[in-house]
Amino acid sequence: MDHGLFVDPDFPADDSSLFCDYTTPLSSLLGDVSWLRPQEICEHPQLFPDDPVEAHPKQGILGDCWLLCACSMLLKNQHLLNKVFPHKQILWDDNGYSGDFRFRFWQNGHWIEVRVDDRLPCIKDTLCFSRCQSPRAFWVALLEKAYAKLHGSYERLWAGQVCEAMVGMSGAIAVRWSLKGVKLPQHQSNSQIQDVPNGNGMNLSQLSLELKEQCAISCCVHSAPTGVPELGQFHAMSVMEWTNVTTTTGEQVQLIRIRNPWGRKSWSGAWKESGSGWTSLEPSCAQSLLGRTAVGEFWMDEAEFQQEFDEVTVGYPVSDSGHLQSIYTGSFLTHSHQIGGRWVKGHSSGGCRNNSTFSSNPKYWLKVCEKGEVLLSLLQYALTEPPAEGSVQQHPHLQAIALHVWKVEKKHFNLMQTLNKPPLVSHTHAYDREVVVHTQLSPGFYLLVPSTFLQGAEGRFLLRVNSSCPTSLSVMNLTNPPQQCSEGEWETISSHGCWTVGLNAGGGRNFPTHGQNPHMPLSVTYDPGGNNVRVTLRQNRLEDALHAIGFHIYKVPDGGSHSLLTPGAMSPVVSCIPHAHSQEVSVFCRLQKGEYFVIPSTYQPELSAQFTLTLSLRMHRKSMQCHEHLGRAVQEVSCISVMRRKSGQGD
Repeated sequence: MDHGLFVDPDFPADDSSLFCDYTTPLSSLLGDVSWLRPQEICEHPQLFPDDPVEAHPKQGILGDCWLLCACSMLLKNQHLLNKVFPHKQILWDDNGYSGDFRFRFWQNGHWIEVRVDDRLPCIKDTLCFSRCQSPRAFWVALLEKAYAKLHGSYERLWAGQVCEAMVGMSGAIAVRWSLKGVKLPQHQSNSQIQDVPNGNGMNLSQLSLELKEQCAISCCVHSAPTGVPELGQFHAMSVMEWTNVTTTTGEQVQLIRIRNPWGRKSWSGAWKESGSGWTSLEPSCAQSLLGRTAVGEFWMDEAEFQQEFDEVTVGYPVSDSGHLQSIYTGSFLTHSHQIGGRWVKGHSSGGCRNNSTFSSNPKYWLKVCEKGEVLLSLLQYALTEPPAEGSVQQHPHLQAIALHVWKVEKKHFNLMQTLNKPPLVSHTHAYDREVVVHTQLSPGFYLLVPSTFLQGAEGRFLLRVNSSCPTSLSVMNLTNPPQQCSEGEWETISSHGCWTVGLNAGGGRNFPTHGQNPHMPLSVTYDPGGNNVRVTLRQNRLEDALHAIGFHIYKVPDGGSHSLLTPGAMSPVVSCIPHAHSQEVSVFCRLQKGEYFVIPSTYQPELSAQFTLTLSLRMHRKSMQCHEHLGRAVQEVSCISVMRRKSGQGD
């Protein structure tokens, strides 16, 4: 009986919290799951066991090994564990116990709190999903429930990326490196890299032993184990320790201790518990290393590691003060900035550099004050709706995204000439939640352009900068607008105005007060025969408080005056509708010579805001010459497989 204990109305103890679309093996549990509180499962439940080794997660029948690898990361970093699981929560044996627990996860640039009750899914009085090695400890099961609530259901945790969970529990950066990729030429520098398997040319062997110990590292298998195809293709494990040993013949060997979240060793190589590798070490050394293995852990050497695993995920270390530590140099990146943005179809979703509309993508200034190490990352929000019909999606929740960087001599520069040049450094388009660029930058101004591969693909993103040197990050104010073709000169005029309640906040054309909105004059003196005008309306409000905005362009009859006209009795020649909840809306069009006026408006009347209207008249420019290819496709990490066994050997 609950006896007044907290019952979460937003994540109820029923099938709606377990399932989302019944497409995974979890659907076999339909009708078999009961929900119990920890004190109904065992006597004297604990959050964390007395023995730290027994605090590690053990996977149940839910395919979320990717999440459990991030849980193991928390056990290596008390600062992060306290961040995710705040102190001073009332436990089962405490006075005032109320049956609820709070967790914090980093999502899209902010730490958010998730509150859950402690009713956990069970089958026959036993937890059916993840748990601790100790049957009395419940921190893993409760965290898993909170993460499931954050994502909508337990079923949504089936298959995922270790890097996403690492970032979600640290607010840091995580990168994926292929262990099977092509090695870089010795002469190639970071600033020259365009598209290599490891993103910036780094590989695991280049990490110092000290950094390997400080990083959160996970390894995964992509291909199906030989002879056991029914068990699936993907599985992720945690790297617990790296150590160098010297054999009795003087050979240096690097050994790696790995933890399988299934809780079994699943390895039969030379360094298995009774393997031949241990006979090459002094007995005391071998005994010490074997004594460090807990349930589900095993050792392998570096050569076996490279052969057996396909990919590693490396999470950047985070200091107690919240600073990232570079995995390239070991330096702390003490300066950080982040800024959000979005790609909007027809406005700021120009696609890749193959498209003449590339310059319409969002653009940002990065000012570097001193020479230093800079880490740039572009994180896309998960899509909440299916992609547009006919679009190519290799991952149902991700766009193919990229980040390009150009250095400019000063902030007053020719945009199109700059974008026609090869970028200084970039991460090509890939179906990843986050793409990361590491580089060394000298003082000066840099133009950052995040983009989707497909023109018109919509989405929101977060741009992050971490650096060892002072930097600043800001939105670029557009002076020369995005263009679709060729040469010529531009004249750009920006006017500032405001909608004021009771005065000139008339709303859209559906309302009789529409004509009360500001009238902004537009004079067209040159018609090159193609699109010659771009009108951009920007509202000066925070992104979480945007109004729906749009505008109409009306032609002034010859000899008339725009101030004497009644828009309600006229038809616009061009409209930017429907009104959009966007920072900016824009129209690129052809207008013949003559006098016009633009009426910017919010959709609903009686809404106040300041705005900027930018009018640009253009002639043709040369289009960009570039051919971009997609980077690697995203690999999902599920967890219904085992490691490849040596032929003829068992567990």
